[in-house]
Amino acid sequence: MFSLQDQEQLQKLMAENPDNQILINKLLDSHQYTLSKISHEIRNPLTMISSTLQLIEKQHPEVHEYSHWSDVQNDIAFMEKLLEDLSSYNNGSHIQKKQIHTSAFLNYTALSFASAYADSPIEFTSEIDQNLSDIQGDSIKLQQLFLNLLRNALEATSYHGKIHMTASQTSDHICITITDNGCGIPASLLPDIFTPFTTYKENGTGLGLAIAKSVVEAHNGSISVTSVPLEGTTFTVTLPIEKHRH
Repeated sequence: MFSLQDQEQLQKLMAENPDNQILINKLLDSHQYTLSKISHEIRNPLTMISSTLQLIEKQHPEVHEYSHWSDVQNDIAFMEKLLEDLSSYNNGSHIQKKQIHTSAFLNYTALSFASAYADSPIEFTSEIDQNLSDIQGDSIKLQQLFLNLLRNALEATSYHGKIHMTASQTSDHICITITDNGCGIPASLLPDIFTPFTTYKENGTGLGLAIAKSVVEAHNGSISVTSVPLEGTTFTVTLPIEKHRH
């Protein structure tokens, strides 16, 4: 799989020569097709195995007492999550742009997160400019992006943690930040945090932030992170405002 650095080099090559662009686009399309085919071929038998285990569990409840039964179930759940994330990463750059009413969209996203974790002791607050300009983007992938960043913040915080989401505007960009007061990330780990299959979480697939970067860059935006161990982390996403042409 191409690393993010590899993809940046490919973008430079494509910019240098139109023929390079045609050839590299064919290569990338072939790469994505192969990845999708492999994922699909693995998913089908895995689904059958999962269904068979569920049938065994229903017919023989005593299996719960068997050694390693829960480990098998957890391993299958992890593989299913890995395939799901792999598919999301593979398709992260394929977006369907439509006009998004940015303030309303971010209000809804913040409300969705707050509602989902209403019983959590974590304190969630948001500060969203209600007069943000509209943007062109894929609302489904962008909502998944922000909800994933918010869930990451939740996982990083302690029992009485705090998460704060802001959205503001410059002359040509929308800037969204998600800040937590959680465990933070050591400086030595930050350079690789968006690299595929890099994870520091137990049972993490290492694709979540790589997916986030792929989606943001498909919108011609950027994502960055700052963090202080034991103090907290801030992810910043910037998305361009498309100027009206006269």
